[in-house]
Amino acid sequence: MKSPIDLCSQKIETPLGIMTIIASDSGLSFLEFSQDNPSEFEEALPANSYRILDKENEITKLTKMQLQEYFDRKRTCFDIPLDFIGTDFQKKVWESLLQIEFGKLSSYEDQSKMIGNPLAIRAMAHANGQNKIAIVVPCHRVIGKDGSMTGYAGGIWRKEWLLDHEGSVKILKTRLVKLPIDIFEA
Repeated sequence: MKSPIDLCSQKIETPLGIMTIIASDSGLSFLEFSQDNPSEFEEALPANSYRILDKENEITKLTKMQLQEYFDRKRTCFDIPLDFIGTDFQKKVWESLLQIEFGKLSSYEDQSKMIGNPLAIRAMAHANGQNKIAIVVPCHRVIGKDGSMTGYAGGIWRKEWLLDHEGSVKILKTRLVKLPIDIFEA
Protein backbone atom coordinates (compact mmCIF):
# COMPACT_ATOMS: atom_id res chain seq x y z
CA MET A 1 0.00 0.00 0.00
CA LYS A 2 1.28 3.42 -0.98
CA SER A 3 1.99 5.88 1.86
CA PRO A 4 -0.26 8.93 2.03
CA ILE A 5 1.11 12.27 0.81
CA ASP A 6 1.61 14.78 3.62
CA LEU A 7 -0.07 18.15 3.23
CA CYS A 8 0.97 20.97 5.56
CA SER A 9 -1.67 23.28 6.99
CA GLN A 10 -1.20 26.81 8.35
CA LYS A 11 -3.34 29.89 9.08
CA ILE A 12 -2.69 33.49 8.06
CA GLU A 13 -4.37 36.68 9.25
CA THR A 14 -5.42 38.94 6.34
CA PRO A 15 -7.45 42.17 6.06
CA LEU A 16 -10.37 39.96 4.99
CA GLY A 17 -10.10 37.49 7.86
CA ILE A 18 -8.14 34.38 8.70
CA MET A 19 -7.25 32.10 5.78
CA THR A 20 -6.22 28.44 5.82
CA ILE A 21 -3.27 27.35 3.67
CA ILE A 22 -2.82 23.68 2.75
CA ALA A 23 0.15 22.65 0.62
CA SER A 24 2.13 19.63 -0.40
CA ASP A 25 5.87 19.84 -0.94
CA SER A 26 4.99 20.23 -4.65
CA GLY A 27 2.65 23.19 -4.36
CA LEU A 28 -0.32 25.02 -2.90
CA SER A 29 -3.57 23.00 -2.89
CA PHE A 30 -5.93 25.02 -0.70
CA LEU A 31 -6.22 28.67 0.32
CA GLU A 32 -9.61 29.69 1.68
CA PHE A 33 -11.17 31.96 4.26
CA SER A 34 -11.71 30.48 7.70
CA GLN A 35 -15.49 30.15 7.36
CA ASP A 36 -14.87 27.82 4.42
CA ASN A 37 -14.54 24.33 5.71
CA PRO A 38 -11.17 22.61 5.14
CA SER A 39 -12.88 19.31 6.04
CA GLU A 40 -14.81 19.61 2.73
CA PHE A 41 -11.42 19.76 1.03
CA GLU A 42 -10.28 16.72 3.02
CA GLU A 43 -13.46 14.82 2.07
CA ALA A 44 -12.78 15.52 -1.62
CA LEU A 45 -9.34 13.89 -1.40
CA PRO A 46 -9.00 10.28 -2.53
CA ALA A 47 -9.31 8.00 0.52
CA ASN A 48 -6.02 7.25 2.31
CA SER A 49 -4.05 9.26 -0.27
CA TYR A 50 -3.32 12.38 1.81
CA ARG A 51 -2.65 13.37 5.43
CA ILE A 52 -3.13 16.96 6.58
CA LEU A 53 -0.61 18.01 9.23
CA ASP A 54 -0.52 21.22 11.27
CA LYS A 55 2.97 22.31 10.25
CA GLU A 56 4.85 24.58 7.85
CA ASN A 57 6.72 23.74 4.70
CA GLU A 58 8.42 25.90 2.07
CA ILE A 59 5.17 26.35 0.13
CA THR A 60 3.14 27.52 3.15
CA LYS A 61 5.95 29.97 4.05
CA LEU A 62 6.09 31.29 0.46
CA THR A 63 2.29 31.61 0.37
CA LYS A 64 2.23 33.62 3.60
CA MET A 65 4.99 35.93 2.34
CA GLN A 66 3.40 36.53 -1.09
CA LEU A 67 -0.09 37.06 0.36
CA GLN A 68 1.28 39.67 2.76
CA GLU A 69 2.99 41.41 -0.17
CA TYR A 70 -0.28 41.30 -2.14
CA PHE A 71 -2.26 42.87 0.69
CA ASP A 72 0.52 45.46 1.20
CA ARG A 73 0.19 46.40 -2.53
CA LYS A 74 3.73 45.21 -3.24
CA ARG A 75 2.73 42.20 -5.41
CA THR A 76 0.41 41.95 -8.41
CA CYS A 77 1.08 38.36 -9.42
CA PHE A 78 2.00 35.18 -7.59
CA ASP A 79 4.71 32.66 -8.41
CA ILE A 80 3.73 30.02 -5.88
CA PRO A 81 3.89 26.46 -7.26
CA LEU A 82 0.37 25.01 -7.44
CA ASP A 83 -0.73 21.44 -6.76
CA PHE A 84 -4.31 21.33 -8.03
CA ILE A 85 -6.49 18.51 -6.75
CA GLY A 86 -9.50 18.12 -9.04
CA THR A 87 -10.75 16.73 -12.33
CA ASP A 88 -8.97 17.41 -15.61
CA PHE A 89 -11.73 19.86 -16.59
CA GLN A 90 -11.47 21.71 -13.26
CA LYS A 91 -7.71 21.96 -13.62
CA LYS A 92 -8.12 23.37 -17.15
CA VAL A 93 -10.56 25.99 -15.84
CA TRP A 94 -8.32 26.90 -12.90
CA GLU A 95 -5.32 27.22 -15.22
CA SER A 96 -7.37 29.60 -17.40
CA LEU A 97 -8.11 31.78 -14.36
CA LEU A 98 -4.36 32.32 -13.96
CA GLN A 99 -4.41 34.19 -17.31
CA ILE A 100 -6.59 36.99 -15.90
CA GLU A 101 -4.15 39.74 -14.97
CA PHE A 102 -4.22 41.85 -11.82
CA GLY A 103 -6.65 44.74 -12.30
CA LYS A 104 -8.47 43.04 -15.19
CA LEU A 105 -11.86 41.34 -15.34
CA SER A 106 -13.28 38.45 -17.33
CA SER A 107 -16.69 36.83 -17.74
CA TYR A 108 -17.64 33.17 -17.61
CA GLU A 109 -18.33 33.40 -21.34
CA ASP A 110 -14.85 34.81 -21.98
CA GLN A 111 -13.33 32.05 -19.88
CA SER A 112 -15.29 29.29 -21.65
CA LYS A 113 -13.98 30.61 -24.97
CA MET A 114 -10.46 30.70 -23.55
CA ILE A 115 -10.58 26.97 -22.78
CA GLY A 116 -11.90 26.27 -26.27
CA ASN A 117 -15.45 25.38 -25.30
CA PRO A 118 -17.70 28.45 -25.77
CA LEU A 119 -20.84 26.48 -24.87
CA ALA A 120 -19.48 25.38 -21.50
CA ILE A 121 -20.41 28.58 -19.66
CA ARG A 122 -22.31 26.83 -16.85
CA ALA A 123 -19.70 24.10 -16.47
CA MET A 124 -17.04 26.82 -16.40
CA ALA A 125 -18.94 28.72 -13.70
CA HIS A 126 -19.35 25.54 -11.64
CA ALA A 127 -15.65 24.64 -11.89
CA ASN A 128 -14.76 28.25 -11.05
CA GLY A 129 -16.88 27.87 -7.90
CA GLN A 130 -14.94 24.73 -7.00
CA ASN A 131 -11.62 26.60 -7.01
CA LYS A 132 -10.00 25.98 -3.61
CA ILE A 133 -7.07 28.39 -4.05
CA ALA A 134 -8.61 31.82 -3.44
CA ILE A 135 -6.82 35.01 -4.54
CA VAL A 136 -3.79 33.17 -6.01
CA VAL A 137 -6.06 31.49 -8.59
CA PRO A 138 -8.11 34.65 -9.18
CA CYS A 139 -11.69 33.44 -9.56
CA HIS A 140 -12.73 36.74 -7.95
CA ARG A 141 -11.84 38.45 -11.25
CA VAL A 142 -14.69 36.68 -13.06
CA ILE A 143 -17.98 38.58 -13.28
CA GLY A 144 -21.21 38.09 -15.17
CA LYS A 145 -21.32 39.05 -18.86
CA ASP A 146 -23.63 41.93 -17.88
CA GLY A 147 -21.06 43.13 -15.34
CA SER A 148 -22.92 41.71 -12.35
CA MET A 149 -21.09 40.55 -9.25
CA THR A 150 -21.63 36.83 -9.47
CA GLY A 151 -21.05 34.48 -6.55
CA TYR A 152 -17.84 34.14 -4.62
CA ALA A 153 -17.22 31.40 -2.05
CA GLY A 154 -15.61 33.90 0.32
CA GLY A 155 -18.64 36.20 0.08
CA ILE A 156 -19.53 38.97 -2.37
CA TRP A 157 -18.21 41.61 0.05
CA ARG A 158 -14.75 40.01 -0.14
CA LYS A 159 -14.94 39.84 -3.94
CA GLU A 160 -15.81 43.54 -4.05
CA TRP A 161 -12.94 44.32 -1.66
CA LEU A 162 -10.45 42.33 -3.76
CA LEU A 163 -11.58 43.98 -7.01
CA ASP A 164 -11.31 47.39 -5.37
CA HIS A 165 -7.85 46.50 -4.00
CA GLU A 166 -6.76 45.56 -7.53
CA GLY A 167 -8.29 48.64 -9.16
CA SER A 168 -10.85 46.57 -11.07
CA VAL A 169 -13.79 48.44 -9.60
CA LYS A 170 -12.85 51.48 -11.70
CA ILE A 171 -12.91 49.27 -14.80
CA LEU A 172 -16.23 47.76 -13.76
CA LYS A 173 -17.79 51.18 -13.12
CA THR A 174 -16.88 52.36 -16.62
CA ARG A 175 -18.18 49.13 -18.24
CA LEU A 176 -21.63 49.41 -16.73
CA VAL A 177 -24.43 51.79 -17.52
CA LYS A 178 -26.54 50.73 -14.55
CA LEU A 179 -26.27 48.30 -11.67
CA PRO A 180 -29.28 46.98 -9.79
CA ILE A 181 -27.65 48.36 -6.62
CA ASP A 182 -24.78 50.76 -6.26
CA ILE A 183 -21.99 48.65 -4.75
CA PHE A 184 -19.54 51.50 -5.10
CA GLU A 185 -21.17 53.91 -2.66
CA ALA A 186 -20.05 53.84 0.96
